[in-house]
Amino acid sequence: MVEIIFLGTSCMQPTKKRNHPSFLLRYSSENILFDCGEGTQRQIRIAGLKPAKITRLLISHWHGDHVFGIPGLLSSMGVDQYGQKLHIYGPKGSKKYLDHLLHSFAANAIIELDVHEVEAGIFFENENFRLEAQPLKHSSTCIGFSFVEKDKLRINISRATKLGLKEGPVLGKLQQGQDVVFKGKKITSKEVTDVVKGKKISYVADTVPCEGANKLAQNADLLISEGTHLSDLQDKSEKFMHLTVKNAALIASENNAKKLIITHISPRYKSTADIVTEARTYFDNTIVAEDFTKIKI
Repeated sequence: MVEIIFLGTSCMQPTKKRNHPSFLLRYSSENILFDCGEGTQRQIRIAGLKPAKITRLLISHWHGDHVFGIPGLLSSMGVDQYGQKLHIYGPKGSKKYLDHLLHSFAANAIIELDVHEVEAGIFFENENFRLEAQPLKHSSTCIGFSFVEKDKLRINISRATKLGLKEGPVLGKLQQGQDVVFKGKKITSKEVTDVVKGKKISYVADTVPCEGANKLAQNADLLISEGTHLSDLQDKSEKFMHLTVKNAALIASENNAKKLIITHISPRYKSTADIVTEARTYFDNTIVAEDFTKIKI
């Protein structure tokens, strides 16, 4: 199961109810933080989470509203005696920008970290999931991300029981895709397992409509996308290279996404009613994120 916890859902300026952009993806032992706006470490604690549990930090771009929380977060992780190396992934220039941040104050107890500059395609993979990036089109170099869970095999209890199979090492091997010999008879993994399709969660950060956004949204089980303005401010969105709510909904609809969550919302909107209405005009399965919204998928 994947859990998403929104820590900040505003854009350039925070409000009383919305912090700067950030959300956490929890999966097994992984706690992957996407962007880290100012105040993110406090949001993490309010949510009942621990900064020292973060395993990876993914940065879409280096505009201040997405990164001003990094120094404070790293400092807190150091104070909490973070016991591993933090892997940070971001677009080209990330090493330089992070170095500038960490030399802008008297850094103390900063944790061990490794910065990876990524472009398009898979940039991390293990036996359970992979992380992918696609270039977006913004006023600074920007990338979006996909978390893709790998397909798994699940034992079909009914078929296994008919073959006399019970819990134990034999079933374990079959679930791992191995064929076995049981009571002198060969049993293939396909005979007693079903494929459970892995989930795809994508994040389209600051951008105008582009091919990268379409690729991220393609067949996503959950698409998290900026929707900074309503479509009556299309010209303003284009000027500052952002998506409108309509843009985000069309990207979801045209690329077979299953669910859309709108975030990165302009402080001008005191209510989400009009945002929901506009989004659902073009893509019905849409919600608007609030700070501390939790989604399980």
